[in-house]
Amino acid sequence: MAIQISSELLDGCVLACLKTQDYYGYALTQRLQASISVSESTLYPVLRRLKKNGWVTTYDQAYQGRNRRYYQITTTGEAQLTTIQKDWATYNQAINTLLQGQGGALA
Repeated sequence: MAIQISSELLDGCVLACLKTQDYYGYALTQRLQASISVSESTLYPVLRRLKKNGWVTTYDQAYQGRNRRYYQITTTGEAQLTTIQKDWATYNQAINTLLQGQGGALA
């Protein structure tokens, strides 16, 4: 069974990758696919949304006669990543508590 990943969590995964280095689209897809199931057709709309929100910028770099579009995290993208990481920590703890059967009963 595959668990669906929310768009906010996918944003966080992309931003976390970009915090370590700039990536072009295909390489970023490969990096993410090493850990989670995501297709290129899913990733490019995410990258467009991140750019529209000002969380990433792009630049082109020539490679073997073609241009590759690289994505780079911005300062506001780093702030958004921090927010997502905090939200995830809280959510992850709550889900783990429930999955381990430790959720409190309602009175």
